Amino acid sequence: MKTLVINIKQLVQVEEQPRKWVAGADMARLGVIDNAYLLVDGDRIEAFGKMEDLDLESVYACNDTVKEIDATGRLVLPSYCDSHTHLVYAGSREIEYIDKIRGLSYEEIARRGGGILNSAERIRKASEQELFESAYARLQEIALLGTGAVEIKSGYGLDTESELKMLRVIKRLQDETPLAIKATFLGAHAVPAEYKGRQTEYVDLIINEMIPAVAAEELADYIDVFCDRGFFTVEDTDRMLNAGMKYGLRPKIHANELDLSGGIQVGVKYNALSVDHLEHVGDDEINVLLGSETMPTVLPGAAFFLNMPCSPVRKMIQAGLPVALASDYNPGSSPSGNMKFVMSLGCVNYKMLPEEVINATTINTAYAMGVEEELGSIAVGKKANFYITTPVPGIEYLPYAYGSNLVEAVFLNGEQL
Repeated sequence: MKTLVINIKQLVQVEEQPRKWVAGADMARLGVIDNAYLLVDGDRIEAFGKMEDLDLESVYACNDTVKEIDATGRLVLPSYCDSHTHLVYAGSREIEYIDKIRGLSYEEIARRGGGILNSAERIRKASEQELFESAYARLQEIALLGTGAVEIKSGYGLDTESELKMLRVIKRLQDETPLAIKATFLGAHAVPAEYKGRQTEYVDLIINEMIPAVAAEELADYIDVFCDRGFFTVEDTDRMLNAGMKYGLRPKIHANELDLSGGIQVGVKYNALSVDHLEHVGDDEINVLLGSETMPTVLPGAAFFLNMPCSPVRKMIQAGLPVALASDYNPGSSPSGNMKFVMSLGCVNYKMLPEEVINATTINTAYAMGVEEELGSIAVGKKANFYITTPVPGIEYLPYAYGSNLVEAVFLNGEQL
C-alpha cells in the first residue's frame, strides 16, 4: 500500500543527499518545500517534491492501493528522535519535587536516599510486566506527540538482576511497539546503598558481572556512565567504558551536569556516540569535541525542572559544533517526553532559532542514537516516520505555541497510528 500526502503547506527537513548531522552555522538552515507532496511506499519514503511536479497518473497507475491525505494548511515533519530517556521506571517522584520547591538541591536529595536510589528500590520490587505496561503507556503518549525513535536506559536497578530486568523490558518494547528503540546499559547511574563507601567494588561488579551478563543476552546497544561530581570518577568511567567496548557496547556518557567533571574528555577518548547534559562546558571541552565523532547532547527539560544553569549552546554552535536536544524523560529530573516542549525550551532558554531546534531534535538526535541512516529527515529510502501538524502559520509556530499539541496525525513505519 502507498500513502500520498498532498497540498502540504511546508514539507520540513527534506534532504536530497542525507547527512549524518548538522553543525555550526548549518544548524540555522533547514530544507523546506512549500506546497509539497510526500509519497510513501510501505514503510519507506518513495518520493517528495512540489505539487506542480507530482505525476498523479503514474502514482495511481501502480497496482498498489493508494491512500490519499490532503494536508492543506499543514506542515509535515520527520518524527522526533529522542536520544536520551529513562522511561522504564516504577512510580513517580513528586515528593522530591516538593523537596526541590523547598530548596533542596539534586545532590542533597540524593544524599538522603532520594533520587536514583529511590527509583532503584522501586524497580527491584516491580515485576517485568508492571514495568512493561507503564513504559508502554509512556511510549504511546510520546508517539502521539510526534516522537518516532527513542533511546531508553537502564540504571534504576543497580544490581545485576534488576538491571537485566529493565533491559529485558526495553527489549520487549522494541519488539512490541512501532517506535525505533535503542537500549543503553547504565549500571553506573549511581552507587547503590549497599555499596556506600565501597564504590570501587561496585565498579568491579559492573565490569566483571553486569557487562558480561548484558552482552550474553544481547540486551544493549550502548553503555553509559554518570561521570560527574558525587557520582563516578573519570578513572571509574575509563575502566567501565573500556570493559564495555570489549563486548561491543559503544559509549554514551552522562557528563558535566554538576561540574567540569572530565566526562566529556573521557567520552571523546572512547569515541562516545554522545555526551549528554553539558550544563558545564568550557573552552577545553569544546576543543576536545571539535573534530570528534561525539554528539554534544543537551537536555533542556532537566535544566528547566531542576532550575540549573543552561548549557552554553550558542557558544558551542558558534564554535562549529553540532548540538542535539533530548528529553531526559525520567521520574526525578525531567518527567516529560514532550519533544515539542524541548524545542520551545531550546528557543527560550538557549536562544536557539526554530530551524536550529528542529535540526537538534531530528537529524542530530538521530545520529546521537545511531539511527541517522534510517531516520531524522525526509529523504528517499528512509523510514516513513513523520507527523502532520494541525493548520499552523509555519515552522516558527511550533516552538512558539509551547503549550499546544499541534500534532494531527502520526505515521510510524508508513502506518498511521
